[in-house]
Amino acid sequence: MIDGLIAGHLVGLAETREGKNGTRFALAKVKATSGDGESLIVNVIAFATEASAALMALDDGDAIALAGALTPKVWTDKQGNTRPALDMVATQVLTAYHAARKQQTLTEQGKDAR
Repeated sequence: MIDGLIAGHLVGLAETREGKNGTRFALAKVKATSGDGESLIVNVIAFATEASAALMALDDGDAIALAGALTPKVWTDKQGNTRPALDMVATQVLTAYHAARKQQTLTEQGKDAR
């Protein structure tokens, strides 16, 4: 298992599913760009309640950063070319909304300290 941080844009909408044992989780796809400029699809699953809720609140194309366990994969496209992909079990999700809210909280705490 590799712990990783991925930043990219949501592809489509996240969806919620329920496992056989009744646990709910969210599934999403994120398009990230690798160091050489090639796009990479990250298949995301989130079991944590806060991470799932954050994924479900996003729209197609929204910017997102995720932290969690990564598993490298390879898939073959319609032309027979092999392409890299990643599977991620996300434990943390950060969006522009979360960053703005955290900044606001820190600013308010700074005012209270004066």
